[in-house]
Formats: sequence, C-alpha cells, structure tokens
Amino acid sequence: MADNNNGAFIWSIANLLRGVYKQADYGKVVLPFTILRRLDAVLEPTKDAVLGEFEKRKDGTIPVEKLLPSVSKHDFYNTSLFTVDKLGGDPANVRANLLNYIDGFSANVRDIFDRYDFAAQVARLDENDLLYLVVQRFAGVDLHPDRVSNTEMGLIFEELIRRFAESSNETAGEHFTPREVVRLMVSLLFTEHLDEDPARSLTVPGAVRTVYDPAAGTGGMLSVADDYVREHFPQASLTLVGQELNAESFAIAKADMVIKGQAIENIIWGDTLTNDGHHGKTFDYGLSNPPFGVEWKKQQSFVQKEFDLQGYDGRFGPGLPRVSDGSLLFLMHLVKKMRPRAQGGGRVGIVLNGSPLFTGGAGSGESNIRKYVIENDLLDAIIALPTDLFYNTGIATYIWILDNDKPTSRRGKIQLIDATDQWVKMRKSLGSKRRQITPEQIQHIVRLYGKSSNISEADADASKIFTLADFGYTTITVERPLQLNWALTPERLAHALSAKSLASLAASIEVALLPLVEHAGTTTSDSAAFTRRLKSALALADIAVAAPQVKALISGLSERDDTAPIVTDARGKPIADTDLRETENVPLTDEIDDYIVRELAPHVEHFWVDRSKDKIGYEIPFTRHFYKYVPPRSLKEIDSDLNKLVAEIAVLLNEVERA
Repeated sequence: MADNNNGAFIWSIANLLRGVYKQADYGKVVLPFTILRRLDAVLEPTKDAVLGEFEKRKDGTIPVEKLLPSVSKHDFYNTSLFTVDKLGGDPANVRANLLNYIDGFSANVRDIFDRYDFAAQVARLDENDLLYLVVQRFAGVDLHPDRVSNTEMGLIFEELIRRFAESSNETAGEHFTPREVVRLMVSLLFTEHLDEDPARSLTVPGAVRTVYDPAAGTGGMLSVADDYVREHFPQASLTLVGQELNAESFAIAKADMVIKGQAIENIIWGDTLTNDGHHGKTFDYGLSNPPFGVEWKKQQSFVQKEFDLQGYDGRFGPGLPRVSDGSLLFLMHLVKKMRPRAQGGGRVGIVLNGSPLFTGGAGSGESNIRKYVIENDLLDAIIALPTDLFYNTGIATYIWILDNDKPTSRRGKIQLIDATDQWVKMRKSLGSKRRQITPEQIQHIVRLYGKSSNISEADADASKIFTLADFGYTTITVERPLQLNWALTPERLAHALSAKSLASLAASIEVALLPLVEHAGTTTSDSAAFTRRLKSALALADIAVAAPQVKALISGLSERDDTAPIVTDARGKPIADTDLRETENVPLTDEIDDYIVRELAPHVEHFWVDRSKDKIGYEIPFTRHFYKYVPPRSLKEIDSDLNKLVAEIAVLLNEVERA
C-alpha cells in the first residue's frame, strides 16, 4: 500500500468515531493508534529475540532497560506477548490485552501514550463498542519500514497532525503553525548564501547539524526543517531537538521523532523558561513560534532569580520584558542556545508579533534586549508577513532571523523585507486564517533576502538595508527652569492647606494667616522674604511648624510664572521644573549638540540638557520605513460619488411614495 494511500486510509478510520467524539478530538485516538501500529511494525523483526532475552533476564541481575535496546536494535522495545495482529484474535479481551501491550513498551515510549491519556481513550472506545473495530482497521494498515520508510512515515504523520489541527479552528493556533509559514522560516534559515562558509555549509558530504525548538508544539517546525534538508541537502542530516510544555503536543512531537528514527530523548517535556531541558547545550539552528502576547507571571519568580543571580552568564542578562508578553524571553533563550562563533556559529528564526519591534522606551527591558541583539550584530533580517495567516489571530507578525556569524557581506547590516502583500486568499477560512503564502511567493521572499546589496529598483519598495545605528537613539532629558511667584490669597491658601502633611495644623494655620490674606493679583517673586513673613506670622500665633511642613505650605502658595526670575538652589544653580521636563529621542546617526542647536534652541527660551540622564535605546519602526503615501481623493471625485448616492436615494424614495 503506497504511503499516500496509507495516509488516506488512516484518515478514513476517523469516520468510525463520529457521534462518540467531536471532530476536534479525533486525533486523540487516531494519532496514538498510528504510532502504535508503526512501532509494532518497526519492532516486529526483533520481537522474538526481545521476548527471549527478557525471559532469561527476569531475575533482575542485569536491568532489562539497559540490555533490551541492543536486542531490539532501537532506543525502545516491548516485552508484551501481544502485537497489533494478535489483539484482533481475542475480541472479548481486546481492552485488557491492548493495555497489556502498551505497558510492555519501554518507559520512553510508554510516556508517549501516558501523555495522550491513551488508557482513557481505550476505555471510552470500549464502552461505545468501537475499540475492536478500530484495532481491526489499524491491523489492516501496513506500516512496516521495509515498505514505508522513516521519511514516508514522517510525511504521513505530519499530514495527519495538520489535518486534525486544521479541523479544530479553536485550538489549531495554540500548538500548530501554518505549514507555509514554517517553510518560509526554514527556507530563510537554510538559505544557500551560507555556502560561502564551509564550516556552516550543508553541502559538505556527511554534514550533521542540530536544529532546536524551545516551544516545539507538535514538532511541526522540526519536521519541516528535516524535510527541507532531506530535499535540498540530501548529503547532510539534521538532529532534531526540542522542548514542549503541553502534554498532548509533547506526545505528538515525541512520537514524530520516534517515527522519523530520531533520538527520543531529544524531545523534553517541561517549561523552557523555568526548566531548560537542554541546559548547557548549543545548536546550529533555532526555530520557534512562541505564544504571542502571553504573560509570564507564573514563570516570573524563576526568570527574575536567574536574571538577578546569573546576569549575562544566564539567558536573560540584557533585560526582562514587561510581564504581559514573554515572547522576548524566548528570543533571548534562543540567542543563548546559538552555537558559538568559534564552533561554526548559529542561526535562529523566530516568529513574533509587532510589539517586540518598538515596545518600551530607552532603558526598558524590551529596549535593552533590542540593544543587545543589534549592537552585537546578531540581527540579520526581519520579514513582515501578511495578516490573517495564523489560525487563532489575524494580527501582524514578523519573522526575525538572527545570526552570530554573518557572512562578510551582511555584517553590520540589518535587512527589512516587507512581504505583507505576498499572499493569496484561501478558498475556505480556518479560524482566523484567511490567507496563505504560495510556494512561488516563498521563493520570491527568499530571493529578496539573498540580496543584501545591489537591490534592484523593482525590489526597493519591498527590501531595505540599514546599518545597526539606524535603529538606535539617545533619549536626552530637556530641563526648563522653575519660575514661580507667591501670593497669600484665599484660593491659594485653601489649596496649600489641602496637603496631607498640613492636615493636623490646617485650621490653626488658616486662623494665623487670615489677617495677611491679600487680594488676587498681589504677588511676589521674592521667595525668601515671603517665607520669612509667613514664619513670623506662625510664630506670633505660637504654631510650631516643621521644616517639611513649611516647605509644603510655601509650595502650595506658589504658581508658575514665565515672567518671574528663575528659582535657584543654595549654590545658585537653576532648579528644574519637573512639570516641564521633556525627553527627546536623538538618532545615533545624529550629533546631539547639532540636534540641540537645530531642534531645541529656536523654540525654547530657557532650557538645558541634563546629559547625566542620557539613555541609549533601540526600536525598529518597520511600518514607518515602508510607509507609502496615498493621496486623498479629489473633492470632485467625492462630490461625484455623493451625487450618485443622492440620486439613488431619490429613486428609492419615489418608489416608496408610489407604493
């Protein structure tokens, strides 16, 4: 049976589940049974040898988990007497026998079925008289490795995962990235311009490279990366590595690795942010589509502790983003996982929403992360994707490509590519996904990425090259002097006495100062004389007022006055008016002194720049760089449209009157 027929046949088995399972839950049955059938076929040649060795070693002198993999010739084994074919021979006991068969697997495979909660699915099928039918149907599927290779089996399993994910609009986006987006990422990551570096080239016969996904989901990104390398670089191979928190997605990803012949232990279950399952390891390539805009409050204490104790020796040294969006934590994690440059370097492709491009001013966690990535020349390119590509969101998304050993032609540069128009409309929407990128459009985007210089006029609107400094700025603090007048009017006195620090003395102070209350407009700019006058009145009334209370009273009786003299401190230096304090972002490509002369001096009379408060920040205003001015419609055109509408309304009104 050809692999395409196998895939279609397995898919058809899901029809048995109608009425008992929701369509979105078909995968909970079909996927683990597909895994079971494949493993059953893979272990068939060594089944008798494993059973024989297991029988001999029952005394426990040698742990079977260390011995039996060498007998089965795989990383896993099964010690049950049953096979899928034998299960069909005893309909009355199929449930107990199937569970016995599952329990016979080595712990690393049994874990897959446990994550699927397979025992519960078996019970549900049995209670609805479906279990024996499902077992029979799967027994008729030939997935023996002599007839279905690991590559073909991987394709079958990926297709099943995709179809089950897409059949569930409500959950597809949580653990499944659209395949065309992954293909684009992989094509960008493995782009052929890297061939100029033999240490990184995939064209070297026997080359073995690692690819890692810290939020692996069902393993789709890893699978597409593997498929791409098999197709374009058959002389090379990839080792797939990942980690996933969701139990069911982890089971699918781990099963996919088993089916592909990859090492099972390379897929780790757990929270990447709090427990790095591949601590201390680095990889040639990184891929990820972390959750968009998801808060990391649950992980905050762990992440903060690593930041405080380890700094740059840990993963989060550059800074921490606001707790409402943890996507930049995954970016920093992947940066730490890049193979060091001395060992050949590493490359990363990660999908992010628009927030990481610009959220946070200079000195914020987000800006400091961008600063680290850009100043260390790690950011290679950002590609803006069309909206409405993902299953659970229609927002704008971007692929970031990072590289810690850029080709010479790309060093010190960052490429921005506007691919927002590279899409076609889908015949049928899937949740929020209404658009897709065609293979031809993927090729076009990859070609744009490969052109880091000599960009043609035709491509100039879609691809732009920048220096690192183009995205940086210095936030300068512009201070203006405090200019005040003072007066003892009823309004100002009432305002001053509303201060918390004066609450206990307010009534007494009001009585003491009432004889001094003047008409509005009688002001003074001599704060020292005004203060002495008030203190004298309070002393005569025998009211003890502490220095902070006097300060609060004097402040409450003041008002800003642009014509008043500048207020100075005890050393004669101007005091800054904090209410008038402003900041300006000066591009790193501009001289700050020139900027002050050009942009500030002509417009502000009294000011100074406190350079001690300077902060370097980075943002990537993607939309601004690709903004296209669209002139408004002419008045003549608008009038014409309005006249047409008026005429149409008149016709409708006439019809109503006639009726």
